[in-house]
Amino acid sequence: MTRLLKSILFCLFFPLAVPLIAGEPGEVDGRASVIDGDTIEIRGIRIRLHGIDAPESGQSCHDAQDRIWRCGQKSALALADQIGRSVASCLVSDTDRYGRLIATCAADGRDLNAWMVAQGWAVAYRKYSHDYVAQERAAREAGLGIWQGRFTRPDLWRKGQRTSPAAPVRSDPAECAIKGNINSKGQRIYHLPGTEWYDRTRINETKGERWFCSEAEARKAGWRPAR
Repeated sequence: MTRLLKSILFCLFFPLAVPLIAGEPGEVDGRASVIDGDTIEIRGIRIRLHGIDAPESGQSCHDAQDRIWRCGQKSALALADQIGRSVASCLVSDTDRYGRLIATCAADGRDLNAWMVAQGWAVAYRKYSHDYVAQERAAREAGLGIWQGRFTRPDLWRKGQRTSPAAPVRSDPAECAIKGNINSKGQRIYHLPGTEWYDRTRINETKGERWFCSEAEARKAGWRPAR
């Protein structure tokens, strides 16, 4: 079946959705039900939010005190609360291998894709887009949502990787260069690049030591700056 024929059939069965034809984006509008933090459904049409990746429904994360919480469920609830009873409007840009539409969606004029990343309920899906990297960086520095502690990125979680108790969160090693050390007295101290003890400090992840992406993240997790 040709792509054009598939597009014509799609239009017949889903008149509210106009798929890609010759590079033209289509639109889908209507009441949305949330499947998970990056997928919604409008009148039976499954839509994957462009450029973001949210924790899977059954995924768990660790908070700043290393307690386990259901981040996948919370992510989905956050998206559902943000949409509320508003009509969602989605600009379709592509389809994925599962037949879902890929779209940028809005509710009450707010970009839902950007909002989810900015609030820490999803990460920028760099494999497909860099549109929301700035929002991810801001959420990470503020310790919002899944950035309040440790987690496995959703794409790695789907491959079977899980966050171990000693695993650090380092989405971008070039930016996450703050060393979180635990001294002989059990004090949690972080060292910034260029400070006196930075080069001599070694991180032992099996002891609970870790890397941080910002001072705000380190302080929120219970570390203090080196004196």
